[in-house]
Amino acid sequence: MSHVLVSPLNWGLGHSTRDMPIIKELLDHDHEVTVASSGNALALLRKEFPQCHFIHYRDYPVPYSTTRFFLPKFTAYIPLMIKALAEEKRNLNKMLYRDRYDMIISDNRLGVYSKNIPSFFITHQLRFSVPRYLYPVEILTLFVNGYFHHKYDGVIVPDNPPGPNTLSGKLSRSFLKITNGITYYSGILCSTSKMEIQEDLDFLIIISGPEPQRTKLEEIMLPQITDLPGEKIILLGSPQNNISKKLDDTTTVESYVSTKKKVELMNRAKFIVSRSGYTTMMEMAELEKKHGFFIPTPGQTEQEYLSRYYQKKGWFLSQSQYKLNLTKDAEKAMEFNGFPAMSKTKANVKNLYEELFAEHLE
Repeated sequence: MSHVLVSPLNWGLGHSTRDMPIIKELLDHDHEVTVASSGNALALLRKEFPQCHFIHYRDYPVPYSTTRFFLPKFTAYIPLMIKALAEEKRNLNKMLYRDRYDMIISDNRLGVYSKNIPSFFITHQLRFSVPRYLYPVEILTLFVNGYFHHKYDGVIVPDNPPGPNTLSGKLSRSFLKITNGITYYSGILCSTSKMEIQEDLDFLIIISGPEPQRTKLEEIMLPQITDLPGEKIILLGSPQNNISKKLDDTTTVESYVSTKKKVELMNRAKFIVSRSGYTTMMEMAELEKKHGFFIPTPGQTEQEYLSRYYQKKGWFLSQSQYKLNLTKDAEKAMEFNGFPAMSKTKANVKNLYEELFAEHLE
C-alpha cells in the first residue's frame, strides 16, 4: 500500500471538489491518503473522506479585491505570497520528515513538491488572463508558471486537450516546451454526478463568490427573480444567515443548502444562472446542462475571460451584473447551444490513475 499526500489550495471549494474523484480513485486502489489543507476545503474533505489522515496546512493570502479592480490588489499581494511560499516549503519539509510518502499531488500549491518523491501539480491555468493593455504581463505569467512547473514530474490540467472542446480556452495553453512536455490533459474532474431524475425545476439561480460582490449580485437579482416564469429556487451561498423563505408561490430563496442538495437541484434544473467559475463550468459539462447564462464576478479576470470565451463559442450567454435583465437575458440565452459532448469524470479519473499514477504507486 502506497501513501499519497494530496494538498488543495483553499481559495474557494473548487480545488478540493475537483480533487475528490482523485482521492476516491486512490482509496479504491487501497492507497493511504493524507490531505493537507485548511479552512472550508479541509472541513469538506474531512467530512467526505473520514478514512483519510488530515493535516492543517495554511494558505496563501487571498488576493480577492473588494472592488472591481483585481489586479492592483493582486500585485500588492505578491510580496506576501512569496513569503507564504517559503513558509509552505518549510512546513512541507517538516511533513516529509515526519512521514513517508510515495507521491505528492498539489492542487495549485506552488511549494508542495519534492525532488525525491514523484510530485504532480493540478491547475487549469497554465497562463492567466489580464486586460489587453497588460498583455506583456500575461505572457510573463507563462514563464513564471513554467519556472514552478519544471519542479514537478507532471502538470495535470482538468480540461480537454487544446482544440474545439477546450473549456478553459487559452488558459490551459502554453508555448513553453518545459510546460508542454509534462502536461497531462485529464478531461473534466468534478465531484458532481448526473442523476436519473426529472428536470422539474424551471430556474436555479446560484449567487456565490467573495464579498462584497456576492451581496451586490443578490441585491441586483432578487427584485427581478419573480418576473421569471415557472418554479424558481435561489441559492444565496450565505450559510451564516440561515434563511429559507418564499418570495411568491413559485419562488424560494435558500441562504444555503448542503452539497448533496445542491447537486440534486442542479440535476433537476432546466435552466441555471451562476457565476462563471471554472468548477461550475465543469459541473455544467458533467451534467450536460444546455440552458443558462453566466455572470462573471467583476474584477476576477479568469471568470470574465471564460464567460466571454463561452459566448464567442456560442455555448452560453455572458452578462455583466450591472446590465442584468433576468427575463430578457433568459430568453436570449436560449439561443446558445451549451457545452459540446465530452468524456466525463468517471472515465477521466480512471485514465488519469492508469496512465499517470499507477507506475509510481504499484
